[in-house]
Amino acid sequence: MKLDYESRVEKINMYKKTKLDNGLTLVTNHMPNMESMAIGIWIRTGSRNENEKNSGISHFLEHMLFKGTPSRDCRKLKEEIEGRGGSLNGFTAEEVSCFLAKVSFKHGRIALEVLSDMVLNASIDQKELERERGVIIEEIKMYQDLPNHYVHDILAGIMWPGNSLGFSIAGTMDSVNSILRNDIVEYKNSNYIPRNIVVVLCGNVDHDAMESMLKKIFAVHAGIKTKSAETFHNNQSRPRIKVMDKDTKQTHLCVGLHTFGKAHKDRYALGLLHVILGANMSSRLFENIREKKGLAYEIGAEVKRYNETGAFVIHAGTEHKKAGKAIRCILEELKEIKKNYVAAGELERAKEFFKVQLLMALEDTIEHMLWLGDYETSFNKLPETADIIKKIEAVTADDIKRVAQGIFNSSGLNIAMIGALEYREQKEIEKNM
Repeated sequence: MKLDYESRVEKINMYKKTKLDNGLTLVTNHMPNMESMAIGIWIRTGSRNENEKNSGISHFLEHMLFKGTPSRDCRKLKEEIEGRGGSLNGFTAEEVSCFLAKVSFKHGRIALEVLSDMVLNASIDQKELERERGVIIEEIKMYQDLPNHYVHDILAGIMWPGNSLGFSIAGTMDSVNSILRNDIVEYKNSNYIPRNIVVVLCGNVDHDAMESMLKKIFAVHAGIKTKSAETFHNNQSRPRIKVMDKDTKQTHLCVGLHTFGKAHKDRYALGLLHVILGANMSSRLFENIREKKGLAYEIGAEVKRYNETGAFVIHAGTEHKKAGKAIRCILEELKEIKKNYVAAGELERAKEFFKVQLLMALEDTIEHMLWLGDYETSFNKLPETADIIKKIEAVTADDIKRVAQGIFNSSGLNIAMIGALEYREQKEIEKNM
């Protein structure tokens, strides 16, 4: 029995959007029956806005915003939220930075005030900066000691060579050590400006009241022009491989192929291709690589989406001597979905998974806030969920095959690995690329 998604979506989406005179955008979703409220302040800047010299500065600035303002020290910032039963966090991505809180709707105003204070008035104290520099260096070291994570950085480096998409979001130890306070202040002043900011609130929220509050808090000039991220032009014509020799218990590997920008007309077909190949335990990669062949415990796929480009990434962890076989089997799965049409039943199950996962996520205030923030910063408009559902339903087996044939080509293949591989095993993998 098919579910009536349209009527369900109408109950979920109560969106309002206002653009203030200074360029700041406010987005709210009124969820009147929710106890919690999620608040996010999004800034349209991230590691893509960096260069090799200041790599990691967006992430460094994110850390510094939690170190205090003239009116609230580091401890006070956290107590204002956590002392009211809430949570406070932040993250840096390639194209955005975000500062978020989840609180009871009764404390929504104070949470928005605290986040705004952090974004506008961070002290960026020199002593705190030097202390935090050491913290970030330890974070980088920790990340490099986690091969199942670090292999993704290696893959990015060979997929986007010479482009900021190929940099680690945290930067390198050298770049982090070279960043000065003046660099961070200048970067903040250039990027943390109203027209680069989107404020999103989901929960039992009064849009008009929050708009009035933001007009007072962000009563500042529109700021100076910011530097755009460098556009990526894919000119890869042959496979690439990079192996980091390391004494690990497993070989951790990533297979990556270039896709298209996040606004591309085939994005929903790509999303379904992801579901079919590696989004869950009934996916082809999980079923064939893990369940049938026993080559890996961890196996899955993800789609990375950026403004004008993207990547389809498959990741796995396997025994060193089985790495070559695991990669061969992964590539066979890609060839299979290029060659043959997806069966009607498999496509229908993938569509149902895609739609229901989206709708279930939108029941949660924080997940809904993250979705709205990502959508608004990406497309400068609010999502029409019912329309998205229709576009997912409209994808055909022809679309899946066509997209797979356009993406899964050996000339655009990239493989990154970390592990203690024998030379013969490495050469065997290179031969089969």
